[in-house]
Amino acid sequence: MCELIVAMDLPTPDRARDFLDRLDKATPYVKIGPRLYAMGGAPLIKEIVNRGYRLFLDLKLHDIPNTVASAVEPLSEMGLWALTIHTSGGHEMMARSVAMRDKTGSSMNLFGITVLTSLGGALWSEVHPGSDLDRSLEARALAAERAGLDGIVCSPLDLSLLKGKAGKLARVVPGIRRTRTSADDQTRVATAKEAAAAGASFIVVGRPILEAEDPIAEVKKTLEEISEVR
Repeated sequence: MCELIVAMDLPTPDRARDFLDRLDKATPYVKIGPRLYAMGGAPLIKEIVNRGYRLFLDLKLHDIPNTVASAVEPLSEMGLWALTIHTSGGHEMMARSVAMRDKTGSSMNLFGITVLTSLGGALWSEVHPGSDLDRSLEARALAAERAGLDGIVCSPLDLSLLKGKAGKLARVVPGIRRTRTSADDQTRVATAKEAAAAGASFIVVGRPILEAEDPIAEVKKTLEEISEVR
């Protein structure tokens, strides 16, 4: 069954705390990214974890293998539910990260970013000249599986391409919008129900919830939608 992760792309730790108070674990999965991590650091992580939430830290770590593994070590000891690294760093970087996580005895999930949901068409070709996006996505997913990652992060439109491939990996799917015509910097998007039906293990929803008139009602509505998919 598909689960909902709320992306708390909020401007300050205090706004995040207020949101968590209101959320009251309607879903236990929440995500923070670089901004809140930069502002709140380890104390904010500890606070959210101590509230009983399953915290997904989305840092998209991408560097040489030793540098990423050395960052994974302390992050593995913070009680995180999940952390992202970038599959484009290659098999060794991913495998070293898994080995470091395992060395600490942590149960933290490591999810590999495949291709950003904002990157497609001319934007992809500009920085990957001569490279086919679909083939690159598939290769990255298979490398993540070989390296021992727990899941991949991919666009909802990539789920059909990956069907039957890298089957051991959870599918974590951002780019969820109320309608496909939503206009913002996410270009490869789908609705929550479409992503769940296509095989998402987790959907990540930020703006449609945070910008709703009643964010908690929007959470509950999204949960109802994905629960209808069997």
